[in-house]
Amino acid sequence: MSEAAKILAFAGATRTGSWNKKLLAVAVEGAREAGAEVTVVDLRDYPMPLYDGDMEAAEGLPVNARKLRREMQAHRGFLIAAPEYNSSITGVLKNTIDWASRPDGEESGAINFNGKVVSLLSASPGALGGLRGLVHVRAILGNLGCIVLPEQVAVSRVHEAFDEQGRLRDEKQAEKVSGAGAGLAKFLQRLAP
Repeated sequence: MSEAAKILAFAGATRTGSWNKKLLAVAVEGAREAGAEVTVVDLRDYPMPLYDGDMEAAEGLPVNARKLRREMQAHRGFLIAAPEYNSSITGVLKNTIDWASRPDGEESGAINFNGKVVSLLSASPGALGGLRGLVHVRAILGNLGCIVLPEQVAVSRVHEAFDEQGRLRDEKQAEKVSGAGAGLAKFLQRLAP
């Protein structure tokens, strides 16, 4: 039997009660039910200054960038719930990617992204569910060498989508979101030696 697929899961949001964090929890459950070992991190626990090349040259990578890089390297796949801000990627997610993709001494930043398999989700109160932002996230991760799965889930009108317990009200929608996590787990299992 092959080793469990290792997935790092995070939302590109720091807000307590974030809809994308709730969405991520549903997908994480699906990945775990499919046999994956999932580590969920909150980007709020990894605060980093805005990327600044002068700061990097003078001080190297921030401590939290190094911590998150170690988490990224220990996992084969990423499950990312990416909110849409002004039709694009959130500042916190972009800044995280920018720092994590920088070299650290002799170690290339590519090690954190190249060949990683990614499943994308988004939730938004708007009618498109964050799809416009996912286009940008997909392009960035693809340029860094990630294998971004073609299936993605965007939940529109998210302010109406969850019940008081944090469950998606629509059963078919819940299956799609859970299926995104399960699909990533199964894809990684097929890649395992």
